[in-house]
Amino acid sequence: MNKLHLHLANLDHNFGLIRKQLSSNTAIFGVVKAWAYGSDMIKIAKRLEQIGVDYLAVAYAEEGKILREGGINIPILVFYPQIKGLQAIIDYKLEPSLYSTLLLEKFRCLLKQKKSKHYPVHIKYNTGLNRVGFNPNQANWVLEQFKEEEFDLKTVYSHLATSESSENKTNNSKQIKTFLALKKQHEDNANSNPKFHLLNSSGIFKNTKYEFDAVRCGIALHGFSNYPHLDQKLKPLASLHTIISQIHMVKKGDNVGYDLGWKASKDSIIATLPIGHADGIGRHFGNEKAWVSVNGISAPIVGNVCMDMIMIDVSGISCKEEDIVVVFGPDQNASEFAISAGTISYEVLSGIGPRVKRIIHS
Repeated sequence: MNKLHLHLANLDHNFGLIRKQLSSNTAIFGVVKAWAYGSDMIKIAKRLEQIGVDYLAVAYAEEGKILREGGINIPILVFYPQIKGLQAIIDYKLEPSLYSTLLLEKFRCLLKQKKSKHYPVHIKYNTGLNRVGFNPNQANWVLEQFKEEEFDLKTVYSHLATSESSENKTNNSKQIKTFLALKKQHEDNANSNPKFHLLNSSGIFKNTKYEFDAVRCGIALHGFSNYPHLDQKLKPLASLHTIISQIHMVKKGDNVGYDLGWKASKDSIIATLPIGHADGIGRHFGNEKAWVSVNGISAPIVGNVCMDMIMIDVSGISCKEEDIVVVFGPDQNASEFAISAGTISYEVLSGIGPRVKRIIHS
């Protein structure tokens, strides 16, 4: 019925394109958080491991646990570990990003209890995104902690707030300047010898001067760079298909959907599709903001999106019940579909619900 087709050959292509953007000795972190942006985390992780990614990265320890249980062996960075998940990090040989005093101290206590030494960790600094991370003013305190034997500092990193925007160069410059100062502090310290990384997918295509020792790739692996002209070189990994459940006539002046959301300006033919906001199609896509492809022809979504269904206007389109409908795919990719309703590809992809079947194409 509803299927998300995932084309792993496109993942290979995107990884290769990213690899060519970088110096040969720059490591790549393949970000597979949020079930690999709503796709299939284990299948994507295994493919990335096969084609040579250096690290994988997830948001929370539970995701890392799933990867380990799925047979993934390469290092896994956990971006946002929570205190209750620290034991799982040790149990599954994950590598935490330490971003606060409390988190660092709790993890060190746990390592001391287990008499564990030289455990691989990463340090995250907040240089301007203001989400998580040590304040740069805490760098001296952070460096002091690595006199202890419990930690082996693998990388130091931060995250640009506006890496995809050409209109916020000043903010990027401020963050980069701060990060360069932090980098020097760590390099001048004898207690550790970490690698450094700053760039995410968008930054890779705009700021390769600052690729440092590694980069973090998530959405770019799925075919989106956040730059339309560069997206033409990448290949979207996913396409979302559904079918027509029913076709019926609506007379001029009749309404369609909850709250009488859409009113027919003429006699119309309406098709109902068995996919809705429980499957990742939010209400903001309704009432002619977005369209889908029916036999290669655009059909607008009409009425308010329902939990399990959407309605489209197929007036003038040759179609029948059970015909396949492409929500996003070759005719419009996930980014273009997202933009039509004022959102972004990340939200569309990661929001695809669990009852949508994932179909893997090698």
